[in-house]
Amino acid sequence: MNQPLPQLAVSQHVFTQLLSSTRRGARLARLLGVTQLRSWGAPQDLTERAELVVAELAANAVLHGFVPGRSFRLTLRFDASPGRLRVDVTDARGERPPRFPHEDAASGALHAGGRGLALVAALSDRWETLPHPPSGKTVRAELTAVSRR
Repeated sequence: MNQPLPQLAVSQHVFTQLLSSTRRGARLARLLGVTQLRSWGAPQDLTERAELVVAELAANAVLHGFVPGRSFRLTLRFDASPGRLRVDVTDARGERPPRFPHEDAASGALHAGGRGLALVAALSDRWETLPHPPSGKTVRAELTAVSRR
């Protein structure tokens, strides 16, 4: 009569954390992201790529999205069955969208900044910027485990 109910395996996980818009907050975002993915049993290749993506997006939120008194938010959504991860980093500066690096047509040299987004583009399946009303933005990157690509 008192038999335990069957438990379904959870395949979707969500983590969200508000962090201070400081270098320490960006570092903490990277560490928390890796710890959370490991606790969910995410594949190692996905965790390693996500660590770099989170670090870059969090650093950009601190450097380019800083508004005094406002934090940034890290959200991870991991769907274990297809091995898919979505990384969202939301900051308060919607009027400053990230710019992908481009070559200077005249000199052929890269500009001084912006190489981090090239890294995000290389490590993720896709990335985009979305408005976050009333005045912020979310930079989203989607990654898939290598074995499932």
